[in-house]
Amino acid sequence: MENALIKDVVQQLKDVENGELWIDENFTKKLAQVDETTAFERPVPEMHSIAELASHLIEWRKEVLSRLNGNPRGFKMSDAANWRTNQELKVLGWKSLLEDFHRTQRNLISFLETKDDDFLSSPCPHADPSFPYDFKYLVTGLIHHDMYHLGQMGLTIKYLKKGI
Repeated sequence: MENALIKDVVQQLKDVENGELWIDENFTKKLAQVDETTAFERPVPEMHSIAELASHLIEWRKEVLSRLNGNPRGFKMSDAANWRTNQELKVLGWKSLLEDFHRTQRNLISFLETKDDDFLSSPCPHADPSFPYDFKYLVTGLIHHDMYHLGQMGLTIKYLKKGI
């Protein structure tokens, strides 16, 4: 089996983490610009901090991996863990958040590397019956989600550097 689709999805996940993307950005480059202090700063009260964004991405990676395994945690947009406060996250610490961020990405990639293209076309068993989708939709959505928040991190870091 060639598994071109799985290989492509895995490569996209790796690239957004630390690859050479056309947009010339990835999480490794962005997060290297943040330290224990700036990670928890909100340059504008309405903007999320880098720590809040990283935590949000961690939770959704956990949920997607759980769904891929057929055991969704049942994570919802309204769950408090979806957007943890800086106060909560400071207790965990920036180093721990970074470790979780990279670990959840490695876990997702490791899982997908054991699958084939047929797996991606399998229906997600716990999808809402009014909106059925397959695992490809789920994983592609996660990549889009990561890219969206990578952009948010870029704006937050830019504002932090300008002292806004």
